[in-house]
Formats: sequence, structure tokens, C-alpha cells
Amino acid sequence: MNDIERKSAGKPAGPKAGAEKTGVALIAAKVRLLPDSPGVYRMYDGDGELLYVGKARSLKKRVASYTKLAGQPNRIARMITATAQMEFITTATETDALLLEANLIKRLKPRYNVLMRDDKSFPHILLTGDHEFPQVLKHRGARARRGDYFGPFASAGAVNATLNALQKAFLLRSCSDSVFESRTRPCLLFQIKRCSAPCTGEISGEDYAGLVAEARDFLKGRSRKTQEQLVRLMDEAAANLDYETATVYRDRIRALTQVQQHQGINPQTVTEADLFAAWAEGGQTCVQVFFIRAGQNWGNRAYFPRHDRELSTEEVLDAFLAQFYEDRQPPRMVLLSHDTPGKALLAEALTIRAGRKVAVGVPRRGEKRELVDHALTNAREALGRRLAESSSQRKLLEGVAEVFGLEQAPERIEVYDNSHIQGAKAVGGMIVAGPEGFMKSQYRKFNIKNADMAAGDDYAMMREVLTRRFTRLLKESDGDDADTGPEETRPDAVWPDLILIDGGAGQLKVATEVLAELGIDSVTAVGVAKGPERDAGRERFFMAGRRDFMLEPRNPVLYYLQRLRDEAHRFAIGSHRARRSKAIGVNPLDEVPGVGPGRKRALLKHFGSARAVARAGLADLESVEGISTGVARAVYDHFHGNPDGAA
Repeated sequence: MNDIERKSAGKPAGPKAGAEKTGVALIAAKVRLLPDSPGVYRMYDGDGELLYVGKARSLKKRVASYTKLAGQPNRIARMITATAQMEFITTATETDALLLEANLIKRLKPRYNVLMRDDKSFPHILLTGDHEFPQVLKHRGARARRGDYFGPFASAGAVNATLNALQKAFLLRSCSDSVFESRTRPCLLFQIKRCSAPCTGEISGEDYAGLVAEARDFLKGRSRKTQEQLVRLMDEAAANLDYETATVYRDRIRALTQVQQHQGINPQTVTEADLFAAWAEGGQTCVQVFFIRAGQNWGNRAYFPRHDRELSTEEVLDAFLAQFYEDRQPPRMVLLSHDTPGKALLAEALTIRAGRKVAVGVPRRGEKRELVDHALTNAREALGRRLAESSSQRKLLEGVAEVFGLEQAPERIEVYDNSHIQGAKAVGGMIVAGPEGFMKSQYRKFNIKNADMAAGDDYAMMREVLTRRFTRLLKESDGDDADTGPEETRPDAVWPDLILIDGGAGQLKVATEVLAELGIDSVTAVGVAKGPERDAGRERFFMAGRRDFMLEPRNPVLYYLQRLRDEAHRFAIGSHRARRSKAIGVNPLDEVPGVGPGRKRALLKHFGSARAVARAGLADLESVEGISTGVARAVYDHFHGNPDGAA
């Protein structure tokens, strides 16, 4: 089939001189010469532009269906009329035809086919196998490095959230081998309990290998075994009055629980599956894809394929699936929201590609149906947001992505600025913007705490602000925000796609150093320096690995970036928010009816903290040993504002 693909990659120069037949007449002439066997056909217009790529169980019968215009949908009739040339490739089986069709559609992008618009690779987690102390890191692309690969994850955000929890739960190193070999003392990640510091001998090789084995078991779906072992070790440490060690185990339990509850999906009967749900409205379709691996939700992604408005949802989903798996390894199960016409053929093709059975189906009841319904709800909401989004705002964000070389339009931009308020306290400000404009509930202020800092040292101020922000974000991603400062409003633990720093090369250098120290490589940082004499419109932009540059004065993206910077400046110099004292002392579980010392102990052992219990879903609470359905409901209602137990 590789030879076939190479031969079919070219584009014909159009119909030969003297050729007069087009449309139905041309197709009818071709049908007489076609075999009654599987294959792929391509239709071109008079200029040699590819119109359509299709597959067939029988080339003769399928192409013959185009010899009559009567009864054809408008799009098919237009395509038939425009056809001036056709090419054919026979294949051994219909499955081969499906695979070849998907390959040609993705590479040649015909006008009349359903097209995937986003074809980027998915990230994986790599547990390296070429070093005495394995490294855990995010990986994209070819699997050239020796080690264990786990995935796919739907996005960089999904893999980062899992990596954060893995580092907290198993204390594995994330630094490169060169950094590892050059360390003489533990780094900041060791100080914040996110690494066991094997680089400086803080842990033995044998003990580190044990952590690696636990992490591997967890990523393979043996999380319950790992968690039970940690609970036992925590109890033993507490019984021996070694409370510091018990606290370490408690934090690791908390991190594991956070991963298991990620995005509220906790499948009990599904360990490995891809979920596809399609929702059509307003002539557009959203296909929402969820990845379930090791019994955990590893994220989701929304696709908006290009297609003709006349196509049904089933037809769009059917075409999308073949292209989606053209170069991806399928899981053991594929669950769909709609009964697509090519479902059986897809299952056969995926089984051949994977070398094992792959089940493709539409669940009708039970947990599988609930998972698909959840994905369908996400598809409907994602399409609604897309339709509601103003075209101007979307174009601005796409322009920002183009200017700064981002993979896609940013969903979250954070902008940082520092200021002296009334000549007294130094304050750092962070504002947040996204597709729906400024997200003021996500704004944060940072009262600078470093008393040894020289007055007006903007670099030191920015270093403190970014260190506090991203250190806290790492902890919030793990469900642990117990040390949130009193002057800050805690936002949701959502990672930015882009951060803008008010300042030039020096401020950018500080930002990149902080991100590198924390092992964060998925956030793009840009310095925005004011123009000469602070003239708006003459800003200069700084990025790591690129020369500084300016935008055209009338560029709409420049105006948008100016608005972001001005909003950050306004927020930073605003009046101080009153410091809040934090209530400490009473355990929230003491206020829940029916939860005594024994049940409270069971909940804390399972989730690690009362805060984690408060965030748990009903299904998670019911899964705790010793907690009945009634008690689980009482705990859930107490923390979710439903004291009367109403549904």
C-alpha cells in the first residue's frame, strides 16, 4: 500500500487535450472499465483540483451511482457536474480502501470531503528507561527514546495536570540528564516536595526504583493498590509518632486522589476507551473526544471539522473517525454517540491496525452510556460557545497565536505588571483574558513580601510574583492550596497558554528562569516593552529564541495587546484589597451529620484532606470503604449546598 500511496500523491494536470466528456458522461465512460472489487476513487475538476476522495466495496457499483443527477443532494450534483477526470486504485479488501481513503483525505484535503481541521499530535507521558534514575516528562512525536509511554492525553494542559500530580505523588525527577549530572544541591522542586532529589543523593537508588515502580503501576491502572499501600505506610508512620513521614504519605494520597477525580469522570467499568460525541447546530458540527486510560480521564478535545451543511451528523462522525485513527494507535474500545454507517468496517480496520480486537459501538445503557452522554453535553456546550463567540474576538486571538507562534488561539492569557502604591508597598498584579474577554474573577494581587529587596527592583519583584504564582498553581493543580496567601483571590487551577510581562529582555529573562526552575515548559512567555517616551504603538516584543520585533502600528493585534497591558497596569495601581484572615481550627467534617470519628478517619485516609473530601463527587464518596450511600449523600449535600438532600 505504500507504493500505491506514493503513486497517488501527485496532482494530475487536468484532462488531456481533446477530452470533451465531463460530468455524467465522463463517469459513465469510466464505469464500463472498472472492476467489481474494492478500491479508492478520486474526482478532479477541469483545472486538476481534487474534488473528492471516496472508497468502495465495489468500484464499479459505487461509481455507477454518480451516473444520474436525479435524486442526488445538491453538493453531490455540483461535484458530479464539475468532474472532468477520475483516477482509481484497487485494493485487496474494503478495509485497505478505508485506510487509504483516510490517508489521501488528510494529505490532499479535497474540497467536498469532511476534513479534520486540527491534526496535531497528542502528548504522552514518558517514563525514561535509559538512565539509572528515570525521568518523567511530557513527550510528543516519534517514540525514539527508550522507556514506557503512557497516553494519549488530549492536550498539554491534561498531561501537565497529570505530571504535576505524579511528581507530587511519586517525587520523580523532571530535570534533563545534563541538569541532573550538574546539580550540587537540591533544587526548588525538592523544597516544595515535588522531587526526591536523587541528583544529590537525598534518596537511594533502591528507594527511587520503588517510586518508579509505583508510578508505573499507577499509570497502568493499578491506582487502588498503590493508594492502599500508601495508606498503610501513613498509618504505620503515625503509629510510630513519625508525623513528618506520615504527612509526606498523606500528600501523596491527596495527589493520587486529585488525578482520579480529574474533570469529574470516574469510570468504574471502563479502563481503556476513546469516546466520540457529535453535536450539530447552525451548519457546524462539534466532535468531542474523551480519552479514558488506566480507568482515568486523560482529557478531552473538541474538533470542528469542515463539511457541507447537507451532511448528517452520522455522516460527519463516520468520516471524522477514519481520519482520526489514520495515524493513531486505537484503544481496545471506541464508544460513539451515533450509529455511523461505517461502524463495522472501522472496527475491522482498527483491529488490523492495532493487532488485537478493537470494539466499536454505541452504548445504550449503563455507565458507558452515561460517559457518552457526558461527552455529548460537552460537545453541545463547546459548539454553543463557538457560535456565541464574536468573530472579531476569535480573529484577534488567532492573530495573537500567529504573532507569537502558538499552536492554536490561546484560551487563557495572563498579563503581569508591578507597581508602587502611593510610594509604600510594592504590588504585583495579574489580569486574565480569554475568548470571552477579561475574566475579572480570575484577577490576582500579590503584596511583595521580600523585605530585603532593594526599593524599585522590578526584576526581584517580578521573580517573586511569578514564583509565587506558578508554585501555587502547581499546588492548586494537585488540590493543595492550603498556603494560599491572604491577600490573593484563589482562581481555578487553569494553566495559561500565554503570559505577557510588562518589560523588555530583562523581565523576560526573569520569567523564563522562574519557569525553568519549576520545570514548566508548556507556557509561552513574552516581554512587552514600552516604546520610546512610552509612546503607544511603538511597543517592542521579546521572546526566548527570537529577535525582538515590533508590529505594524495599525495592526488590530497590537491594539488588543495594548488593551491587555493597560488593563494590567490599571489593576496593579488600584487600591489595595483588605487582607483577609484565614479561619483555622475546626475540621469541616465535624459539622456533617452522621460523620463520627471513624467515618471521618476513613474519609481523610482516602482523600488526604477535608478540602479534598469537600471537592469529591458523590460516586467518589460512595467508593470509600466504610461509607454507606446515605452517609456519602449527606457529605456531598453538606459541601455542595444541598442540605435538604434534594436532587
